[in-house]
Amino acid sequence: MKQKSALIGSTVALLFALTIYWVFRRNWWQELFAVMTLSFLLCMPFGMGFLTIYFRGERNAAGKRDAILIPWLPLSAFVILTLFWQLEGWACWVMILPLFMAASSLGGLAGRSFLHKLKDKDSKLSVSFIVLLPLILAPIEALIGKIPGTYKADTHIDIAAPAAAIWPLVTRVSTISEQDDTGWLNKSLGFPRPVKAELNYEGVGAYREAIFTGGLIFHETVSEYNHESKMVFSIKANPHEIPSTTMDEHVVIGGDYFDVLNGTYELEKLSQNRYRLHLYSHFQLNTTFNFYASWWAKWIMQDIQNNILGVIKSRAEKTESI
Repeated sequence: MKQKSALIGSTVALLFALTIYWVFRRNWWQELFAVMTLSFLLCMPFGMGFLTIYFRGERNAAGKRDAILIPWLPLSAFVILTLFWQLEGWACWVMILPLFMAASSLGGLAGRSFLHKLKDKDSKLSVSFIVLLPLILAPIEALIGKIPGTYKADTHIDIAAPAAAIWPLVTRVSTISEQDDTGWLNKSLGFPRPVKAELNYEGVGAYREAIFTGGLIFHETVSEYNHESKMVFSIKANPHEIPSTTMDEHVVIGGDYFDVLNGTYELEKLSQNRYRLHLYSHFQLNTTFNFYASWWAKWIMQDIQNNILGVIKSRAEKTESI
């Protein structure tokens, strides 16, 4: 009986998730409903958890531990289906799944509480409210609008080499092989990896091209240049240049939600033939959940930057030892 009730609860939750997902993915009302909103990212998994436990019935009511863990079953099925149908990308799910798991567990605990406390009439009203909650809150969230925010990813590395050996590797980065690529986070997410960077001349107004795999290119213009000391450049990624297979639409650079604005290299002298190379960038997020998205965006940018700094350090120190 418990297995049957658990199957019913999970099935109802999965059907609810697929229905809400279908509604929020429709192009003709994206001004009101969109997947990249708190209304979807929190209320939908909360509803899944609630329905999973609620439809087990009071006779088969779950304990607190089960109320936390059981909602992950229909959630897992939902993730697998969206990946199988190629509706969402692996990278998106890796980043958003912790939020979904927490929200679904809270929904499960709420469903358990409702089973014990509410009468039949109140119970039906509450279930209706939970089911409609994403649709109720989405237009309100759309009215408030996205909240743009600018953030900084700061990295540095110490290099045992003179400035004359380091700086040419900063301005121009020759081809980076897969063996030299240490960007573990971006590699795990399947994001493009850096290949090389080309600069037409050294000075203000120079054009720099940072080339990544998958057709991703950062178009950079130098706005400040001090030889062997500092280089500041604006960054522009044109989303129409990036093949749709390279990055998920929700995380594409230069898209609706995420963009990189500028970067800066600074070379700081620590001692004779020992320097600290700083690389920091500013990026913009345009969501209603920047508080969460900014963590991931910063980790991703720092991973890219640490990867490049590691290549420069290895090459500079190798050149100096020859």
